[in-house]
Amino acid sequence: MLQLVLFNLTNGLIVGTFYVLMALGLSLIINLSNVVNFAHGNFLAIGGYFAFVLTPFIGFWGALLVSPFLTAIMGYVIEKLVIRHVYARNHIYSLLLTFGLGFILQDVCRYIWGPSPLPLNIPAELSAAITPDLFFITWYRVFMVAIVAVAVAGLFAFLRYTRVGMRIRAGTLDLDTVSALGVNVSALRSYNFAVGSFLAGLAGVLAAGQLGLNPNMGDDLIMPSFIAIIVGGVGSLTGTLLGGLLIGVASALTTVFYPSAAEAVIYVIMALVLLIRPRGLLGEEGMLQ
Repeated sequence: MLQLVLFNLTNGLIVGTFYVLMALGLSLIINLSNVVNFAHGNFLAIGGYFAFVLTPFIGFWGALLVSPFLTAIMGYVIEKLVIRHVYARNHIYSLLLTFGLGFILQDVCRYIWGPSPLPLNIPAELSAAITPDLFFITWYRVFMVAIVAVAVAGLFAFLRYTRVGMRIRAGTLDLDTVSALGVNVSALRSYNFAVGSFLAGLAGVLAAGQLGLNPNMGDDLIMPSFIAIIVGGVGSLTGTLLGGLLIGVASALTTVFYPSAAEAVIYVIMALVLLIRPRGLLGEEGMLQ
């Protein structure tokens, strides 16, 4: 029984890290641009497919470094060409636009790489279990958690210590004042969208190494990522981090005792949080932290 709990707890932590990367990227875009980006899960898939294409040439480690940046560049271009035109419109326009964009990106992946699942080869040393007793905990799982921790720390450092990051934080509070101070808001939104796409691309590479690739791989992560933002509190990156880990672990532990409720439990958590604390766990500050 203990091994079963540990197995599901580990799975929950891994899934929670995917939720964290996805939700942080979504939160950045929502906080600054007020765009509900339903295509975010498709950027995850694209990041994974970039790694699949690059791995034979530069290896897994090179693909892990390059693929998120390629995804960020693609996000930057799409924001410039498509997303920026709905900023001045009602939120429903951005929702419908990104919903349709998600289908387009999904079909592009299906057309280029086919509908069948594809494996992403990872180094053999990462496939080994850390101990014979904990055979279900591979070094790759430990590696994923470590990479996500580094990425989250890097994101928070970027937002706190870089000029662009500080402008993004200020823009989430009062974009009009930031614009009045001479900041190019259009460029700021593009950079911010690129950072969110980078996080999705990184999640895609890590997910591909664990779960494999398919054009729909982001679909199962996009809705829980939105829930992580709601649970943690819109406007709070710290809350989003907490919300992603919370729903991932809660869903995994529910699988041990009541498997049929594993998916429903994250909606129950969201409902309870909204009833008790409508702004989310850390949403009272309403700002990037």
